[in-house]
Amino acid sequence: MSTTNHITTKWVGGMAFESNNPSGLDLRIDAGPESGGEGSGYRPKALMLSALAGCSGLDVASLIKKMKLKVDDFQIETIANLTDEHPKYYDAVTVEYHFHGKELDEKKLQRAVDLSVEKYCGVMEMFRQFAKLEIKTIFHS
Repeated sequence: MSTTNHITTKWVGGMAFESNNPSGLDLRIDAGPESGGEGSGYRPKALMLSALAGCSGLDVASLIKKMKLKVDDFQIETIANLTDEHPKYYDAVTVEYHFHGKELDEKKLQRAVDLSVEKYCGVMEMFRQFAKLEIKTIFHS
């Protein structure tokens, strides 16, 4: 049986929208001043990059916990190239996983990243349909 997500996005005036989420938290979306908005919310395309990093990050965090790995800090940098022609979309995306710590098990952390990228992260799979992905894992001691 398939799962259906149903999101309602309501115009709240100007260029702003309020979008609900299964978490129960609402999200504001707005265009920047250069596009007639007030910049009072998230930009849709940038939100896609947050979704990508968040999806994969949840996988990796879960695996860090499961594998009982020591990590002081972990962040994901997502750098995307936007096409010049309309409709503008991301055609190439670099995802950098940065791990910080004095006792990093690099082999197991790389395995956690690989599992997310290749097997678990559905948003990563969606991005694969339209963008060239480059994955980098960087360890900082």
